[in-house]
Amino acid sequence: MTDFWAGRRVLVTGHTGFKGGWLSLWLGELGARVTGFSATPPTDPALFVLARIADLVEDVRGDVRDLAALEASVAAARPEIVFHLAAEPVVRRAWREPADAFMINTLGTVHLLEAVRRRAPEAAVVAITTDKVYADPDSGRRFGEDDPLGGEDPYSASKAAAELAAASYRDSYGLRIATARAGNVIGGGDWAEARILPDAVRAARAGVPLVVRDPTSIRPWQHVLNPLNGYLTLARHLAGSAEYARGWNFAPPLECEQRPVEWLVDRFVAALGEVLDVTAAAHRDGPDEAARVGLDATLAGEALGWRERWALEDGVDATAEWYRRVVFDGEDARETTVTQIRAFGPPV
Repeated sequence: MTDFWAGRRVLVTGHTGFKGGWLSLWLGELGARVTGFSATPPTDPALFVLARIADLVEDVRGDVRDLAALEASVAAARPEIVFHLAAEPVVRRAWREPADAFMINTLGTVHLLEAVRRRAPEAAVVAITTDKVYADPDSGRRFGEDDPLGGEDPYSASKAAAELAAASYRDSYGLRIATARAGNVIGGGDWAEARILPDAVRAARAGVPLVVRDPTSIRPWQHVLNPLNGYLTLARHLAGSAEYARGWNFAPPLECEQRPVEWLVDRFVAALGEVLDVTAAAHRDGPDEAARVGLDATLAGEALGWRERWALEDGVDATAEWYRRVVFDGEDARETTVTQIRAFGPPV
């Protein structure tokens, strides 16, 4: 239902980041009027810069830790839909700088919700969290939306706390807030630290081996367009009915085999077409992470009609194609990204 987005006023926090950049480009393709609120791009290079996203949105720079600035932006944008993606997204950096992680991920979410409560209480809000919000991460099972929340490291705990804040604002003030939990996303234009595919690209360009921390770890990998399709679909439903104001999982279907890091790297390197030596890390630093994480997205399929459109193999190949075209062949990042968005097709 692409007509839903034509002319729609949308606020995206974190639009200078990887996911936010893809979402902003997709919303632009759908004809939405997008305002972005974010700090400067978190990496160099950055998809936001390479794809010239500032030319397509109302680009507002600010920090979600600054309630006054965020409230002023919400008041000026008068959003009908809000996507909250501004976050500290890197687990290892959150472990090194835990206070910042809680201030950005938890208090930043509170500030966004407070700004909406004061300035745009009729807006539908989709707050993006993570698959790591669930308690007992080493259980090895796929979590459903009603499983207990937890968090053993600062990243996970700060995101679980953001979930509780969202539920509090929803229950206390009647705001139309949904939270979206997705797994490890991949896609062109990600340059974050300690991310396996960006690390592989950096290693290939530098001609050095790729060091992998834990080749056997299993994650619900998915191309970034799969969960973004879920967020867009959820927002459209949420704008029409408060019954969708709850937590939602967006993940590969239960029947899909979950793949370890070593499989992902092998597939990506083969698709990239570059020579790359891969070696396991001699020792690990940083937080302990669950060996296997998974989500049950049955609810999104039944209630929203959402499903993964690109299988993992397709997503890995599309990611490799993006980096090959943009990084190694020097092609235009915006054209490459929009071409993949169009190939993926409109949201549900």
